Amino acid sequence: MNIAITGGTGFVGSHLAKSLTDKGHSVVLIARGLDKRNETVLNAERTQYKAIGTSDEEKLVDAFAGCDAVAHCAGINRELSPGDYDRIHVQGTQNVINAAKKAGVKKVVLVSFYRARPNCGSRYHESKYQAEEIVRNSGLDYTVLKPGMIYGSGDHMLDHLSHVFHTLPLFALVGFKQRILAPLAIEDVVKIMEVALLEQRLSGQTVPILGPEKMTLEELTKRVGRVVGRVPMLFPMPVFFHYGLAKILEATMEIPLIAFAQVRILTEGFEEPSGLCQSLPEDLQPVTRLTDEQIRKGLPKPGPFALHDLKCRSARA
Repeated sequence: MNIAITGGTGFVGSHLAKSLTDKGHSVVLIARGLDKRNETVLNAERTQYKAIGTSDEEKLVDAFAGCDAVAHCAGINRELSPGDYDRIHVQGTQNVINAAKKAGVKKVVLVSFYRARPNCGSRYHESKYQAEEIVRNSGLDYTVLKPGMIYGSGDHMLDHLSHVFHTLPLFALVGFKQRILAPLAIEDVVKIMEVALLEQRLSGQTVPILGPEKMTLEELTKRVGRVVGRVPMLFPMPVFFHYGLAKILEATMEIPLIAFAQVRILTEGFEEPSGLCQSLPEDLQPVTRLTDEQIRKGLPKPGPFALHDLKCRSARA
């Protein structure tokens, strides 16, 4: 099959692309070219790269031509300018749906977020939910996936934890009441996406996905720290402190250690999904646990944060 992947050079998109091409399928990677985490995916066999964003509907039509399905993975967790959530999550998704219809694509799989919902005061959550509604009301065969915190090679979670452990001896936990997390391996997410794209399963469904283990942020941090070889001193800080820190880091770091939306995510936890959802079949339930081996597979090259992580440095480069 021929599958188009928006956000194709990003974390989820690149892992999906590699798995599909390894199985003999062809992929069209659609991305603006800003994500440099996994550029090797661009040179893989049976891969086309289209350097476009989701803002250009007509170019999307051309990119989707001949594709059997679209995996819509494009998204952001912070706004570089006001209105980015609406432009990328809402209008971008509408453009993808419009282009898919014009190109004759029959199936769309959307990667949303576990707690995406309307009227909650967070434009990240609200815009993700609006994207879900666009897909559900598109008239196309669809699957909406609502994963929680995904980890793996090239992610932000393991990458940032590793770098902060090599930079600082301290780690501030978010709030005094820790919520439940359920880390989700990228391998499990890709498996579910492939079933929806290739086997026509989960059609017309909205499916929440969590990892098989429940733990607090403190437990997760200690587990990763032991594998990294640097367990920092952990202490709680008020939520408002982290919101302020997120604002500073969003303004100064190319990829911030923590973003405003991520603070909201951590304060809510993953105990219940939002909205009417269907359960995953038993054979698709995630099974990959956050073992030392899994953590080690996803860790970046060891080292502290450096000047190249700052926006001012990146701008000069």
